Amino acid sequence: MARRAQGTAAGLSRERIADAAVALVDRDGLERFGVRRLADELGVDPMSIYHHIKGKAALLDAVSEAVLAEVAAATDDTSRDWEEIARRTAHGYREMAYRHPRVFPLLATRAQTSPVALIALERLVTAMREAGLPEQVVADAPMTLFGFLNGYLLAVLSGESGEDTGTPAIDADTYPTMAALAPLQAGYGSVAEFDRILGTVLGGVQDRAARGGTR
Repeated sequence: MARRAQGTAAGLSRERIADAAVALVDRDGLERFGVRRLADELGVDPMSIYHHIKGKAALLDAVSEAVLAEVAAATDDTSRDWEEIARRTAHGYREMAYRHPRVFPLLATRAQTSPVALIALERLVTAMREAGLPEQVVADAPMTLFGFLNGYLLAVLSGESGEDTGTPAIDADTYPTMAALAPLQAGYGSVAEFDRILGTVLGGVQDRAARGGTR
């Protein structure tokens, strides 16, 4: 693809660059991602990208923000019930991760401080405060929820497809309790499993709130 000369109007915008970067990471992975490869995809000089986004770190932040915007767009913003907000946010986050498994590690390993990320957190903690939950429980909620989401989704998406790989064979003589529990651990990566464990996380938040935020 022919590249535009440096300084020539390239019809670029931050949104167009971010969308192209997401598509490039989806296709080739983070390991092969770079400003020069992105410039080639867009048919521009790399300096044209730097005019809109200052450096690779900022570009990775723009990629994160673009996929988080998908979560925001898919989440109903009318509810004031904190648990419903948490559940819908969590399921939207999961769906985004499955659409962009090669982008997702960025979200789990980089601080997410973009407006789209902070707006989602603000909505959750505001609803929790309005429900009268203890301040410490509310303050811990983002880390509690996204600690689970990031860890779970990184584990599930670490395979080729992120699909159920089946229940592993466990020696019942050596590990009798684990072998007995294995059938209950089927459906790895499924919506049912995700929702069940999410319920455990949110139940823990509710229990701590009921005890006044104490450990």
